[in-house]
Amino acid sequence: MPDSNIDIAIVPPIRDLGDGFQVRRALPAARRQMVGPFIFFDQIGPVTLEAGRGLDVRPHPHIGLATVTYLFQGGILHRDSLGNVQPIRPGEVNWMTAGSGIVHSERTPPELRHADKPLFGIQAWVALPRHAEESEPAFAHVGSDALPVIDVEGVHARIIAGTVHGARARVSMPAELFYADVTLDAGARLPLDMQYEERGAYVVDGTLEVQPGGETYAAGQLVVFRPGAAVTLAAPRSGAARFMILGGETVEGRRYIWWNFVSSSKERIEQAKADWKGGRFAAVPQETEFIPLPEPPPPKASYPAWTGWS
Repeated sequence: MPDSNIDIAIVPPIRDLGDGFQVRRALPAARRQMVGPFIFFDQIGPVTLEAGRGLDVRPHPHIGLATVTYLFQGGILHRDSLGNVQPIRPGEVNWMTAGSGIVHSERTPPELRHADKPLFGIQAWVALPRHAEESEPAFAHVGSDALPVIDVEGVHARIIAGTVHGARARVSMPAELFYADVTLDAGARLPLDMQYEERGAYVVDGTLEVQPGGETYAAGQLVVFRPGAAVTLAAPRSGAARFMILGGETVEGRRYIWWNFVSSSKERIEQAKADWKGGRFAAVPQETEFIPLPEPPPPKASYPAWTGWS
């Protein structure tokens, strides 16, 4: 399709992390590692966690990236080695900048463990620019009432990061990027900003139509657009569509990703591996468990799951 505005459409594989808990991993993909600075993109669920059971991601380390956690349903309690303890609810955002190194855990809050509860959301990783890869680690939580909202002509968008149609998110990042949760009413349309070099849309619910061309994409697909293409995203007249739009400027130089580590240097990742194995990362207060460094083949419980060199 030579005239298409689509660069690539990715159908993420489903990864089973054990106990019936599954994720769809759109990035990195075999044919596309990144969209702008986004180097990792996981759909968590949707899943119903039975009473007495919850998500329990034990403490694990990160370097060279920022994690962005955003939920549609459910709740997660974040703890990190800086001492932050922060629950996240639907429509809120947790930004964790790993920089030179941070450790965190992600668990179902105690108050949500007594009954069946849904869990559905997205966790993305942003590769930090080279000048910020070894920055001091940091954490920021943004409540739903602090996220800019666009609500006009059937377009409902919550801006998580960057600028979308003039609305700018509060959290600043060293990388040039944009990220938003968008719902279109049946028949509504949203022209996609052209100010960023790399742009994509991940379909969360319903069917997304890309104009011109009229290609349609179902839930669970990541569509990446050609640089400079004039693209309009639309919901069919038969129903609404919900999707995440994401992207930014192309990251300078190559990035390597191994387990939970991202860096422009393989040597830096080898050092992080040795530091985690040797117990040289800071501990998470109130936590006694941890995920050991994977040795091939990796244990399924090592979420985020093994990615290997890419």
